[in-house]
Order: sequence, then C-alpha cells, then structure tokens
Amino acid sequence: MKEDLKRINGLYVTLLLTLYVCAVIVQLEAASETKTCFQKKSPCFLKKQTCPNQCPSFSPPKGSSKACVVDCFNPICKATCRNRKPNCNGRGSACLDPRFIGGDGIVFYFHGKRNEHFALVSDTDLQVNARFIGLRPSGRRRDFTWIQSLGLIFGPNNKTFTLEAQKAATWDHQVDHLRLSFQGKEISLPKGDSSIWTPPGSYIKIERTSDMNSVLVTLPDIAEIWVNVVPVTKEDDTIHKYGRPENDCFAHLEVQFRFLRLSPNVEGVLGRTYREDFQNPAKPGVAMPVVGGEDKYRTSSLLDTSCNACVYSRGSRSSDKIEPLSLNQNTVDCTGGSSSGIGIFCRK
Repeated sequence: MKEDLKRINGLYVTLLLTLYVCAVIVQLEAASETKTCFQKKSPCFLKKQTCPNQCPSFSPPKGSSKACVVDCFNPICKATCRNRKPNCNGRGSACLDPRFIGGDGIVFYFHGKRNEHFALVSDTDLQVNARFIGLRPSGRRRDFTWIQSLGLIFGPNNKTFTLEAQKAATWDHQVDHLRLSFQGKEISLPKGDSSIWTPPGSYIKIERTSDMNSVLVTLPDIAEIWVNVVPVTKEDDTIHKYGRPENDCFAHLEVQFRFLRLSPNVEGVLGRTYREDFQNPAKPGVAMPVVGGEDKYRTSSLLDTSCNACVYSRGSRSSDKIEPLSLNQNTVDCTGGSSSGIGIFCRK
C-alpha cells in the first residue's frame, strides 16, 4: 500500500512539474515579439518568425546585449539574436582606417582621402555618403583616414539624415560625441540606453544601444545601420604610427549595415559588393587588400547624390518598380582568427 502511495505521489509531482514547465514555455513564447515577411521574392514570404527566448525583442530594454533580428532572405526562416553594436568582423561593416567587409564576405580597404566625401552605397532609393578625416605624416604617400560622418538620402521624398562624430581633443567616454540631424535640423536624442527618436511619418527610427555614443538607425523596409563612435587611441597610434597630434583624438565611426532590399544595379564603395555580378578586386591572403574607386565614388558634399558611378534616382521611383536582390546577410564572422583581417576570405 505504501509503495502504491509513493508511486502515485511521484506521478503527481512529475505531472505538476510538466505543467509548470509548459506554462513557463507558453509565457516565454507569448512574451517574444514576431515579424512576418512580406517581400514577395523572399523564401520566407508570409511566414511569421518568432524571436528566440534569448532575445525576445527587436528593441530590447536597457542593459540587454542582444536584440532579435529577422532576415527574410535567409532560407532557414528563423529569427536570430545579434549584438546591438556594430560587428567589425561581419558583413557590411566599415571600421578602423577604413576596413570594409563586403556583401560578398571579402575584406578590403578603401582609404579615400581626408576631408573628402565618398558614396558608400548608391541605389535607386538610398544613398549613403561618408566624410573621411585623417592625416598624413611626413614621408607618407597617402593619408591615414577614418569615417567621421554619414549622410543618408532615402525614400521617394528624398529625406535626409546625417550622423557625425564630433571632434574632440581627448576622449571622454562620459561625453556623448554623436551629433544627429534630420532634414537639416539637429535631433535631440535623450541620453540613456534604448531611448528612441522618430519623426512624424516614421520615416526613420534612431535608437540608442548604450547610454551614449552608440545608435541603431532604422530605415523601415530599406536598411538598418549600427553605429559606434570611438577614438584613435594612443595604443592604436603607437602600433600603426599614425602620428596623431595631442589636440585631436580623431573621433570616428564604426559602422555595420544590414540591407533589407537593394536593386541589382546598386553601386558605391560598399554597395557594389552586394551585386551578384560583382568581381571583387581585393586579393585574398594579402595583408591589406586596398581597392580604388576614389574617382568613381567621390561626391561634393555629405548629402550630394552625384558621382561618376552613382545611381540614386531623386524622387523618381516607387517600391514596386525595382527588382530587389536576394539578400542572404548571415551573421558569419569573417575573422579567420585575427582582428586584423589578414587572409580573410568568406563567400556567400
């Protein structure tokens, strides 16, 4: 009799534990955000994707290190987690002096020229220009350069947005070095992780990913851009022999792009690497595979859409008139075991 009671009690406890676990799972799934893909050429068309329990939100609360992301052109059709800061070893990144990883996964360097502007991306409804800053120590044949600011022109109404790292003599991590503007007017974005600014019409969303100096820029149905402001440190200066002066820490941007649609004719220093017919001139295994293109992609200002290879169509297109590329921008790190990028070669 006692053994029967023990067996019944054991079954009862097991049942309660099972019900409890099921309830927890249901609550977690209910708390996770979802997104449905509506791009007709996407392999995930009309499929609803639920964020993983490890990152249940697209815009997580303060202190969260990861956010949910949905890639409608990933054939797996599952939402994944990603860091809330730029991944300088991931596709679509532009960091350091400047070191790019293209849409084809290949690492290359584009130095441009200090105090000039170049088109990173030029497409029918999106133009992203960058202003380069830098210096040239005595005896060098080219400038050391970094990306100081970005200028975006986007959408059928040609909205404009700029983001820049403000000049500073010395770096203070307790000071916000970001300056933002939309349609020519400066944006006041409250300090604090997860604070958000968006204009009437929701053309763009700016979200802090830390208390200061880091943001996520979202252009709905066009692109997501993760940005950090960082200095050239004394250690960097010593290693690379930049010759950085004492009165300028060369605050600059670390950037990573995720494009939600691109046309087959996309151009730009970075944009062209997403073309299916693009042959990257960067040679794998070379310590610093430098590519040219200054004359093709030079613009006269941060918000100028004219360059020798630019394809931006000012206010002339609607979303149903372009054929988007099938973008599979997975989160593979093209590191090859080294932060320098030497010998990195990743393909789709």
